[in-house]
Amino acid sequence: MKVLLSIKPEFANKIFNGLKKFEFRRLIFKRTDVEKVVVYASAPISMVIGEFEIDKILHEELPNLWNLTKKYAGITEEYFYDYFSDKNQGYAIKIKSSIKYETPYSLKSRYGITPPQSFVYVE
Repeated sequence: MKVLLSIKPEFANKIFNGLKKFEFRRLIFKRTDVEKVVVYASAPISMVIGEFEIDKILHEELPNLWNLTKKYAGITEEYFYDYFSDKNQGYAIKIKSSIKYETPYSLKSRYGITPPQSFVYVE
């Protein structure tokens, strides 16, 4: 099973060049059979640009989550705490491997959907 996540282009690019090995989320999908994430790079790109395989999902108190992920967070500590500003805990999806597509495609053409606020399950 795959999920599609909307990710800001600057962070999506860091995923595909290996600088970002954790994707942070305030909420996580409920299904336990999700193995891959399809990456939708939000505006101004607004295209599906690749996918990555999930190694594991961390769920921790924020200071511990930051300490476990900071080396390959791909974001600053300030951005991390701003993102989780109203939370005590957060999720980090650890990226096992990633593939950037040679030809990006639109959500509408492939899945017939608009960009999700959080995530959507896809086949």
